[in-house]
Amino acid sequence: MLIRLDSALPTPLFEQLASALRSAIIDGRVIGGERLPAARQLASSLGLNVHTVLRAYRLLRDEGLIELHRGRGAVVVVRIGGHAALAGAIHDLVDEAKLHDLPEGALLALVSAAYRSSPSSPSVLRTAPTRYS
Repeated sequence: MLIRLDSALPTPLFEQLASALRSAIIDGRVIGGERLPAARQLASSLGLNVHTVLRAYRLLRDEGLIELHRGRGAVVVVRIGGHAALAGAIHDLVDEAKLHDLPEGALLALVSAAYRSSPSSPSVLRTAPTRYS
């Protein structure tokens, strides 16, 4: 798994790391039951402080994506069905946004607004809007 962090960005390094790991978990590059690198090992390979890695791991734990076990490390939670469909939809959404030159911040705002306004019940299905030429 390739992880790229940029200390010049305003986003804290722990959030960048958590985002990279989250993406790898959601799109299936890291599978349920797989052990993530030990915090010390990952910190050393990325040139980070171990507490930065632990903070990213705790964030992922709080999101329910990994479990942390003292002395045994971080393990990706097994999820039935995974998130392959979600990852595909996200990639399609990003591709569509780039096609229309939508800035990243605007896309994130749209997704955030849609998430907040969506009904809490997953049984509600939305139909795709019809496009007219």
